[in-house]
Amino acid sequence: MIDKPLLAGVIILLTLSLLMSYSLSTYTVLFFHYDDLHFFIRQSLSVFIAFIIMVLLSKLDPDVWFSRIGLTLFIVFFILLIAMQMFPPSLVKAVGGAKRWIHLGSVSLAPVEFFKVGFIFFLSWSFSRKLLHKNRVGLNEEVRAYSPYLFVFLVSVVIIAIFQKDLGQVVVLGATLMILLLFAGSSLKFFFTMLSGVIVSFIGLIVFAPHRVARIKSWWGTVQDSILSLFPFESIQNLRIEVTKAPYQITNSLNAIHNGGIWGRGLGNGQFKLGYLSEVHTDFILAGITEELGFVGLSFVTATILFIVFRIFKIASKVRNPIYYLFCIGVGLLISFSFILNSYGISGITPIKGIAVPFLSYGGSHILASCIAIGMVLMISKKVPHN
Repeated sequence: MIDKPLLAGVIILLTLSLLMSYSLSTYTVLFFHYDDLHFFIRQSLSVFIAFIIMVLLSKLDPDVWFSRIGLTLFIVFFILLIAMQMFPPSLVKAVGGAKRWIHLGSVSLAPVEFFKVGFIFFLSWSFSRKLLHKNRVGLNEEVRAYSPYLFVFLVSVVIIAIFQKDLGQVVVLGATLMILLLFAGSSLKFFFTMLSGVIVSFIGLIVFAPHRVARIKSWWGTVQDSILSLFPFESIQNLRIEVTKAPYQITNSLNAIHNGGIWGRGLGNGQFKLGYLSEVHTDFILAGITEELGFVGLSFVTATILFIVFRIFKIASKVRNPIYYLFCIGVGLLISFSFILNSYGISGITPIKGIAVPFLSYGGSHILASCIAIGMVLMISKKVPHN
């Protein structure tokens, strides 16, 4: 029997996603002269298809279908990530120099969302076969054992962070990879060596990209007073920069959150969605939810996300197959890191990363990919022993 509480948690968020895609898209509908139900209908279609796929996957036998589906996701979308850079403009339009979506008529597909699920499978499958049951080995031997997976990750970093200019997805994948290394049995020496390399690479990806440097400076201008006040040293104060203009999106996001208060302004009564906060039904949906449903609504969303992650980790703790175990942990981490990065970004704690909120943000690709991942976890949940 599948894990019904996990399925219920996902259904709750998908339902809320439909409500908010209608409520928060008001300005966009008016600005582009769309039909009132434009975004609601498109999101409903995505949610319906995703839900059907999730349920169908949950009914399959994981011993037969799990590896086939996971490997297909990894190979197909890894190839697409590479090939889409060479696709004609009729299929892949460059936005700000980045090619992130494949356009098929009125449908847009973001391969990176599906690749993340396939990448988690690839790591789970590889780690369980080669590393989970190994005895302690030296650092050099560990580096050789992990090098194929690190190479795949580095290729992914180049494609996603440089060609697609999407550092947020790399942060999510990198953080998930690092935690999975620990669960796969890597030594602490290797883990911290890898962590050092990741931090240096991350800094490099920022320093050599002017738009990321500008974004970091913009973010630092909003938080520098709070942080520097903790350090009364003269030399530390030299880190202060002159702020000529407050970041538009972050300012309005914080104002929307503040405007919501405890109970919110009521569904459909948000003010900052009316042209002040762009993409409020996508990347800034948490700010929109907080303004209309208040701190209570945000707490409900957070509790539901935590419940979903808890159920996934509970399945991982009970399942006996190491591939299933690592995959469930990976999916739980993907959801956790995506939610954390988005919520930190819209509240100004970290720079904005453009990461969708799992099961909530408007967009077919991430909804489909998230439900595929949950469908595979539900498939695995049937193997949990019921004692």
